[in-house]
Parts: sequence; C-alpha cells; structure tokens
Amino acid sequence: MSARPQNKRATRRLLAAAAGLATVGALVAAMPAVASQDDDGNKGHHKDDLVKVQLLSFNDLHGNLEPPTGSSANVNEKQADGSVKTVPAGGVEYLATSLRKAREGNKFSITAAAGDMVGASPLLSGLFHDEPTIEALNGLDLDVTGVGNHEFDEGAVELARLQKGGCHPVDGCYEKGKKFKGADFPYLAANVTSEKTGKPILAPYEIWKSHGIKIGFIGVTLEGTPNIVTAEGVKGLKFHDEIETVNKYAKELEEQGVNSIVALIHEGGSPASSSYNYDCDSPAPGGGISGPIVDIAKGISPQVDALVTGHTHNAYACTIPDPAGNPRLVTSAASFGRLYTDTTLTYDRRTNDIVRASVKSANHVVSRDQPKAQDMTDLIGRWNKLAAPISNTPQGYISADINGRGATTEESPLGDLIADAQLAGTAPADKGGAQLAFMNPGGIRADLVYKASAAEGDGVVTYGEAFTVQPFTNMMNVFDLTGAQVITALQQQVSGLNLTSPKYLQVSKGLTYTLDKRKTGADRILVDTVKLNGEAIDPAKTYRVAMNEFLGGGGDGFAALGQGKNKLVGPSDLDLLNAYLAANSSAQSPLTPPAADRITVIR
Repeated sequence: MSARPQNKRATRRLLAAAAGLATVGALVAAMPAVASQDDDGNKGHHKDDLVKVQLLSFNDLHGNLEPPTGSSANVNEKQADGSVKTVPAGGVEYLATSLRKAREGNKFSITAAAGDMVGASPLLSGLFHDEPTIEALNGLDLDVTGVGNHEFDEGAVELARLQKGGCHPVDGCYEKGKKFKGADFPYLAANVTSEKTGKPILAPYEIWKSHGIKIGFIGVTLEGTPNIVTAEGVKGLKFHDEIETVNKYAKELEEQGVNSIVALIHEGGSPASSSYNYDCDSPAPGGGISGPIVDIAKGISPQVDALVTGHTHNAYACTIPDPAGNPRLVTSAASFGRLYTDTTLTYDRRTNDIVRASVKSANHVVSRDQPKAQDMTDLIGRWNKLAAPISNTPQGYISADINGRGATTEESPLGDLIADAQLAGTAPADKGGAQLAFMNPGGIRADLVYKASAAEGDGVVTYGEAFTVQPFTNMMNVFDLTGAQVITALQQQVSGLNLTSPKYLQVSKGLTYTLDKRKTGADRILVDTVKLNGEAIDPAKTYRVAMNEFLGGGGDGFAALGQGKNKLVGPSDLDLLNAYLAANSSAQSPLTPPAADRITVIR
C-alpha cells in the first residue's frame, strides 16, 4: 500500500514550515559535528539528526460539537495537595482553539485520533448522520484516525460515505446547493475486512511524510466490535485480532522503509485514578493501569513506537513494556473532546526511527476559559439552525437531574425510566404484550439535566436532550423468553463475556433481584430472589420481554436474549421514551427521578 498524498490543508501547513527549515537546514549543513548525544542525553544520536515531531491526539468525540452537559461536562484534576478539582471542559469551539495554540512554534505537527469520532452522537450531529462532525474534524486539521466500533453503527456503506462524501442515500442533501464533501483525513481500518474479498474495507495504514520524515499510522478497532454493535451494522464484515493485525502491517511498513510507527487502537484501559493528570507509571511503568490495552500493548511488536488508544473514555499517558521489555507510550484522552494529548516524538533522521527515550506526553484540558474558534461557532450555528425545529420541541418535564451515563451504581435512575418507558409502550396486547423490559447500559449516552440551558427553562426535556440520551433510535422488539432464559440473561451480566467487566441491565418496574458482589461469576445473581411483581420467576414459564434490537440480537454478551421467539417489532426506543415523558409529566407535575431500588446489591 502506498503512502496517501498529503491533502491540501496539510500541505499548506507543511509548506509554511518549509521556508524556515530551508534556512535552518543550510546553516546546519555548514556546521561541524560537535556532539554524540542530544540535549536530552540520548547517547548515540547526533543532535543535528534529531527532529522534534509533535503528535496531538484525542479519541471518542462521539459527535459532541457543543460542550457536553451533566456528568460528562467535566474532567477531574488532581491538585498539588492531593485533592481533586472538577474542571468544565469540551466543545469543538474550545478544542479547535486548544489544538491551534498547541501547534504554535512546532515545525512538524500531526493530529491523530483513535476512533469513535462519530456515532452515539447528540442530535446536532446525529440528526444529520454525523456530517457536521466530519466537517468539524476537517476544520480541526485532523490528519488521520482509526475506526471505532461506533463508526459501524450505520454500517460500512455509510462509513464509506463519510470518508468519500456524497449526500445521504435516503435523507439526501441537507442544505440547498451543498453536497457533503466527506473527510479530508483517512479513516484506517486495518483489522476490518470484507467477508467477500478478505481485504480491509478501508486503508489499513497511512504514511505521514514531510522533509524526509516518515511516520506510519496503523488503525484498528476492538476485535469484539460485533458484540457491541447491531448485527446489521457489521453485516458482511470480519473483525480480526488487534495484535496480529498491527504486527502484520508494522512489518509491511518497515519493508517500505518506515521505521517510525504509531498504532491507533480503539481499545483501552482503566487507570487507578479518574484524574486526567494521574501518574499511571507509579510505582512502576504501567503499574497504575489495567484492562484490555495492557495485554494488547505487551503483545504488539517493538517496531511500533507508541499507542494512541480509546474506547474506555478514560484518561492516561503512561508506559507499558513492549515484548522486548522496553517502555512504550500508551495514551488516551478521555472522551467528548474534553482533553487532548500532546506528545513529543523525537525522530532520528539517520535511522528514520523514534528515539523512545525522548518521547514525552501529557494530557491537557480543553478549557472553556479561552476564546472560542469562530469557524466552529459558525459551523455549530449553521447546523443548529437546521436542527432547531426538531431539537427544541419540548417532550416532557423533570423535577431534578436524572442520572444515566453519570450514575455510579449498578442501577441508574435514568435506566429505570427508560426501561419503564419501553414496558409502557409495549405492554398493550396489540403492541407486544410485554411483561418486563431490559435496557442495555451502554445505550444510555447521557443524563437528563434539570438546568440544561437558560433558553429552554429549568426542567424541560427537549427532543434534542432525549435524542442525546438515546441516539441510536433502535427499534423495539418483544420476544417470548422462558423464565430460565430470563435468569440466564441476568447471570450473563456478570459471567461469560462480561465476567471481568460486568454490564448491568436496567430493568423495568416489577422485576427485582439481589446481586451479591461477594460471590463470583454467575453465582452473583441469587436466583431465588428473581421476582416479577412479587412472584418468583418460573423457569418453565414463558414471558413476553421487551428490549431494543441490539439486545434482541444477543448484543453485549447477552446470548440468552438472542434466543427469543415470536418477535414483534415496535416503535423506536426514542419514540417510546418521548411518549412516556409526554404521558407522565407536565410543567405543573414534573417527573421525579426513579428510586433505583429494583436491584438489591450486597457488597
């Protein structure tokens, strides 16, 4: 695979640096060699051969063009005295300003991302199939990104449209006389192949070139993507092992003379602290981070010099030993554009490789205490004008914040509310006759915030806010499941694919059970406590169970839910949530947060 030509935007940036470098280069050529190491003490590397290359990176933007709200509005910052301060952060108007400031004074700067730039997006982007986000990323001067699982929410054909451009095949063009141009940057999908051809559906890697500097970027998403995306979204695709894929293309890049390689991996880890500036190299390199990325990092070839990661929405910048035992940088910049990572890569022109000992990296807050980038303000305003007739429509009223994404307990108030809405909408005999409903926690993307904005008024839930909570608009399914299958599904929350990272289903009113966290695996679900409306679930009895189509396909490791029979397809989950809000709240009688008392937890 050949290197992709630099796009016009990148070329302009590099040419601007070239004028100054030409003069510097002439002076350097005339100077005698006087040192055997650089100013950072890198022995064996002549300082005249070393070039500083800036790598700016972020991940999991999820179409959050406007500053996120609720629990996602802030980042935690560890203070010198050990206390933790919450700092408001995020919004592409501020992200653009932060990145542009960071690039100042850097002759070579690359901006990369590690997937989930789109998908599960707020209405401002999601309503328009994420075209606004692609436009914003072009404006942010993004050079390259890997794919994440959410890039496949609408399937490979739609992802290709976001890359290449063209109006949506169903909704058409959104602005008269304007055709969507697509991404200026390449999406990389090295480990995603077509079942028919066996070849990657998009480029597996990108070679960034400038003035003799060559850095290769390989992009992969997590192998388990089919378990967390609807079956329709990954139809006709195969997802391969992250380590094997990166190692394969790292070797291919080296055969082309590219010795400096960065992997963009949409899989991540969990640091021991939620503070973005936590030192996860304490007490030992990588000692403060756990999760899938640890084993992946330890398995990826030493040919790869750094890993930019994502998916877990956590923040870290630390080192994990490569297979040769040498420290290697691994970073992640939380989510929703609240942070960016600034990494210095020291490039040796003699070896065309990164000097690992000189790699330095840190996460930085995208502060809202700075000027907004006017071009991003204009972009948001343009799309908001198109979205306003739908976005600002009131759907219901709440008396206080109803936490979903921001809840810290197994059962969330918003999870209960959504499950109740799904049950209410599918309980009538002609709507499916549902007796209980399950909601997957990953499908709840935000909180319902009481003070969302001054413009709409306190407690008002707009269509835009409801869409932000449930942006997938999955269709509802009602199935026949035996009591035994219901119990098995509850056990699969804490066993099988979910053994190490439990996924707690949100349940509708009437369903209760006890979760004993002192036990392990499936035994954590105390079977004799599983009841519906006070009566024990009968393993031999058939129940009508409502869930979205993602769970109905066995998503998130809930294979038992994929075994249902006599399926009835209902309205979308978003439609049912809005209908429930309208029927159960008013300005005079707002909806109060559910008590979240259906799951008894023993710790």
